[in-house]
Parts: sequence; C-alpha cells; structure tokens
Amino acid sequence: MAAPYSSSPPGPRLQGKTAVVTGASSGIGRAIALAFAAHGAQVIVNYRRSADRAEGVVREITDKGGRALAVQGDVSRPEDIERLVETALRQLGRIDIWVNNAGADILTGPGAELSDPEKLDLLIDVDLRGTIHCCWRVGPLMRSAGSGVILNMSWDHVQHGMEGANPAMFAAVKGGILAFSKSLARSLAPEVRVNVLAPGWIETAFAATRMDDAAYRAVIEGTPARRWGTPEDVAAAALYLASDEASFITGQTLHVNGGVVA
Repeated sequence: MAAPYSSSPPGPRLQGKTAVVTGASSGIGRAIALAFAAHGAQVIVNYRRSADRAEGVVREITDKGGRALAVQGDVSRPEDIERLVETALRQLGRIDIWVNNAGADILTGPGAELSDPEKLDLLIDVDLRGTIHCCWRVGPLMRSAGSGVILNMSWDHVQHGMEGANPAMFAAVKGGILAFSKSLARSLAPEVRVNVLAPGWIETAFAATRMDDAAYRAVIEGTPARRWGTPEDVAAAALYLASDEASFITGQTLHVNGGVVA
C-alpha cells in the first residue's frame, strides 16, 4: 500500500481511509477526490464518460505521493455499481467513505436540449436511483465492517423553492435524496454515518457557459457571503463530514451556500 501524502495540509485527517467518489472527473467531485487524497485517503475516482479527465485527477493525486484509481461506471446502472464496488474492494481492500456526487447535467451540453420529461427521467435515473442503489449496495458492507461514512448530494433550495421547470425537477429529485438519506441514517446507525451536502450557487460549468454577466452578478449580490461558492468550498465540507471530527454527526444536512438559504 502506498504511503499517503507526505505533507498533508492542516485540518481533519483521513489517513489510512479508503474512499469512493462518484462523478469525480470534474467540478465538485474532482475537488472532493483531491481533498480526500491530500488528507491521506486512497481514492477511487469514478467517471461515466470522461476517462481523460478522470485519469488527470488520478495523476494529480499520484504525482504528490497519493494513491488513486480511475474506475468507469454509470451509477444509473446497477451492474456498473456492482463493478465499481467490487473493484474498490479488490484494489483497496475495504470502503470507508462513499460520496454519491454523480449527477445528471440538464443545464449544459446535450442535457440542456432534452425535453422536460427526458430531463426528469435522467435526473431520477442518475441522481435519485443512482444514489439509492449505491447506498443499498455499500451501506450493508460498511455496517458489517463496523464503520463507514456515506455522503449524499442534495441542493440548498430543496426546502426553499425556485421558479422554473428545471429547478422544480431538480428540487423534487434532490428532495428525494435528502429524505432518503435521513431514513438511511437511522437504518444504518450506529455503525455508519449518513449525511447530506446541499450546495448552493457553486461556480462550475453552468456559471461559465450559461449565465450572462447580469445574472452572474445577481448571484453575488443575493449571497450574504458576497461571492460564488467554489468546488473547494464543498470539498472542505465533505472532508469534515467524512472525518472523525464529525463522529457525532449523522442524519444532518450541511448547506454550502454562503447563506443564501439559511
């Protein structure tokens, strides 16, 4: 087993832990994978299509002395989830942390051109069913092992609301993840902790490609922290919830949104 990073930054430590991060080839997933590795975890970088970007994340980790492996898998397919779990167990020996970050993109690229029913089906298949199936597969493994952490991804506007067809669909699906996670936390306790991250306006591809300057500035003006969030902001929250410093926290939702929804 390769040694963890030789010089980890201060803060929570994941030294000796193993982690799977779904949808980790870019954006928030990439930031979480890098943060976990920087704090000593061995990381499975899951991706669906972006093999080059996933391998790039792996190189960023291994170039600094960490251990990581890119594993293809579409979380909307139970057979791919099974392969992802089996690969993680074979390569890492166990799974201590599982982050359900993979999500369907209905705002940019081909997803933006889909009809509303097609968008809804995609969100349900990837975000909701994918999260549930991953939890169903890995939760019992962690419980049998005596410990584990599951982090699921929701949205800060789930309980607040936002006008529009896309936000309504997104809220419905991410609200399902939040509700499921609360029940899962009770079902897997005390061995396994289950928590939810609820990002707000995070500066990823949508901000760069689909928003005009006025809308971009409006987000800043409407955010008490007076800036957009970054993937690294979400990664820092994930790092805390995955660490032993959060050992008494389960069934909770952490909003990473600069105060937009309080």
